[in-house]
Amino acid sequence: MRDRGFLHQCTGIVELDKRLSEGCVSAYLGFDATADSLHVGSLLQIMILRHLQKSGHKPIVLIGGGTSKVGDPTGKDESRVMLTEDIIQKNTDGISKVFQKFLTFGDSAPSDAIMVNNDEWLSSLKYLDFLRDYGSQFTINRMMSFESVKQRLEREAAFSFLEFNYMILQAYDFLELYRRHNAILQLGGSDQWGNMVSGTELGRRCEGAQLFALTAPLITKSDGTKMGKTAGGAIWLNADKLSEYDYWQFWRNTSDEDVIRFLKLFTELDLPEIAKLEELKGSEINQAKVVLADEATAMLHGRDCLPLIHETVKNMFQGAGQSTDSLPRVYVSSSDVEGDGKRFADLFVELGLAGSKKEARRLIAGGGAKLGDTKIENEVATLTSVDFDDRKEVVLRAGKKRAGVVELQ
Repeated sequence: MRDRGFLHQCTGIVELDKRLSEGCVSAYLGFDATADSLHVGSLLQIMILRHLQKSGHKPIVLIGGGTSKVGDPTGKDESRVMLTEDIIQKNTDGISKVFQKFLTFGDSAPSDAIMVNNDEWLSSLKYLDFLRDYGSQFTINRMMSFESVKQRLEREAAFSFLEFNYMILQAYDFLELYRRHNAILQLGGSDQWGNMVSGTELGRRCEGAQLFALTAPLITKSDGTKMGKTAGGAIWLNADKLSEYDYWQFWRNTSDEDVIRFLKLFTELDLPEIAKLEELKGSEINQAKVVLADEATAMLHGRDCLPLIHETVKNMFQGAGQSTDSLPRVYVSSSDVEGDGKRFADLFVELGLAGSKKEARRLIAGGGAKLGDTKIENEVATLTSVDFDDRKEVVLRAGKKRAGVVELQ
């Protein structure tokens, strides 16, 4: 894991290494239910759990149904929007599906993964009892020293008492998971370091347990932009939010400077095999990008989708046939495209080719939007029945490598 670039910080790394070599260790990773899908920025942590399971250890996926009611202030300029119980449940259902793709769940082997929800214990806490039993274990002095708190205060943004409690609840999660499932290792991003260390300290004070915290680096691309975001929006992991084709294209469009690093982090290719790909120069580097796209996409969506993706790429960029089966698709009715029709800007957003109408209009104004091979010139131009020309579908293109289908029903 060190050689692949997963390790950033770790408490008691020598002792942890010893525990990992002695037998099965239960390790957990938490995700709040703030959206109905995870995006590729969460993938690094999931890959660590996957590697641990393949090495004989037990992954615990913690869904933050309880902490989602509070909101993690880390890295935020302002308070999160308060979520209703129904939205939290919908988001929980959405993000839970992803883990089935990467981990083996069950109860037949010691290394089988489990999924738990901190709403089970947080929502039933009695406030005064919790303050009495655990409030004395935290000092305001220490909490004010956390980077997430300092950054928030420096921005002069309102920092509610509700959010200030988040770090205490995260620490308590670790203690509760140790008591319930013998979890001794918490995984997370480097921005969570302070909260995670607080959890190890709470376990020591309350149970005399040696707990460990291990963070991975926050991944940015070589251009400094955040991993998981593009001009077209977030790179979601759920297929109903982002097509297999667009997911493949995200990895295929990796920069030359990032491709080897991402092969180590986001695929399971052996390091010697990756070293061979590292020797490629010039345009040959594109071969490594295709390998990255294939391996990353197969892990999430299965290998069965790759032939259709390859065929679509060939059709779009090498002038072959007309298969559009793997492209994202939206449907319109005859009434939608009669008269004035439906604006292209709206269609680009619905297809996920633009993150907002503003982005779609900017794409059109910049000359990057096309209907088939014809450039869309006007930001308020519309798709009408005439554009179908007795066909059942048309292709919209965003730049050279992204496209989607509008099908007439």
